[in-house]
Amino acid sequence: MSEENKRAPSLWDVTKSVMAAMLGVQKSQNYERDFKHGKASQYIIIGLVAVALFIATIITVVRIVLSQAGQ
Repeated sequence: MSEENKRAPSLWDVTKSVMAAMLGVQKSQNYERDFKHGKASQYIIIGLVAVALFIATIITVVRIVLSQAGQ
């Protein structure tokens, strides 16, 4: 196990892991680090924020497209 995987993940590491999970890709060493050293609360909070941002982005894009179409 590398030195990076022996430490607790930073907020940036947690964010990258959540984004990778949303896309369905993740390195196995990062996956192991997340489960061995990560706190579930961090992943839940970042995940909820990411989903909220994703939904807000979709709503915004739909509204822009509909306004351009004259709806």
